[in-house]
Amino acid sequence: MNRNLRNAIVAFLAPLPSIVFYLTFLSNYSSSSDSELSSIQSWCLNHPLLLANLLFFLNVNVLFWVIGLLQSSHWMIDVYWTVIPVMLVHYFASHPLSQYNKLRSMIVITLTWIWSIRLTHNYFRRENWEWGAREDWRFNDLRKQYGKHWWWLSFFSVYVSQQIFLIGICLPLYVIHSIDAPLNIWDFISSAICLTGIVMAYFADTQLHEFVTGNQKLKEQGKPKIPNLDSGLWRYSRHPNYLGEQLWWWGLVIFAWNLGQGWTLIGALVNTLCLVYVTILVERRMVKQQYRAEAYRAYQKTTSVWIPWFKSHAAATKDKNT
Repeated sequence: MNRNLRNAIVAFLAPLPSIVFYLTFLSNYSSSSDSELSSIQSWCLNHPLLLANLLFFLNVNVLFWVIGLLQSSHWMIDVYWTVIPVMLVHYFASHPLSQYNKLRSMIVITLTWIWSIRLTHNYFRRENWEWGAREDWRFNDLRKQYGKHWWWLSFFSVYVSQQIFLIGICLPLYVIHSIDAPLNIWDFISSAICLTGIVMAYFADTQLHEFVTGNQKLKEQGKPKIPNLDSGLWRYSRHPNYLGEQLWWWGLVIFAWNLGQGWTLIGALVNTLCLVYVTILVERRMVKQQYRAEAYRAYQKTTSVWIPWFKSHAAATKDKNT
């Protein structure tokens, strides 16, 4: 069995413990009265958000971590970052205590599926359609940095941190399926923001993929690589894919704010702050690459970081002279 097939099987089997447990709980609940439920089933019924966190901790943090140690690669969390929000939105919608506007729920679930399919497609396209070809470069850098301590530190830096991020940014999905209120104009504004984010991220990632693929072909032909992507959305923003992703999560926050639960912005806010830090790491990495350092420094001076905007005057003058 080759590695690609083995990793695919592992990825499909990994979430089954949580899925089987939850489906069993739903089956027992539907065939029993509240008084006939066991203490465990009663707890699962009355604590939907805590149950989601418990299943995440045991199935993702612990099981995925053990698999990562056995494979010496924590690649699987990247795949499931694109899938877990879909699992969570269906979990929140199907929990016995859920109550919600059916049309709002249908809109949000549909948008979540579109977001997930887009991001999953981008992941596998980037990885040449292979399962577990490599782990995130940031994890690889941390592995080198912490050496023999990485095996236990990875539990917290890769998995526990991901639980905080994912559950936090998915809190609006919980709110949407906890409050039944009529649809209003803000639901359509939220939907437009979410959809705009998905579309922007798709085009930005596609343009980046074409750029990377083109450079790979130039390298194979023995020709010099193009140092920097400076066209399409990337002409107006250095990280349009990050902006698109942020629009998606903040669009969900507006759904929850519209239902009177603006506090759920904490997840999106933390995620945004983390992405700011990631942006700094990525740009430091770019200027360390000798063939593109000078071009990227010039790009930084003339192009907005996230918010799309026109080139600075210096860039316009340079383009004119060119």
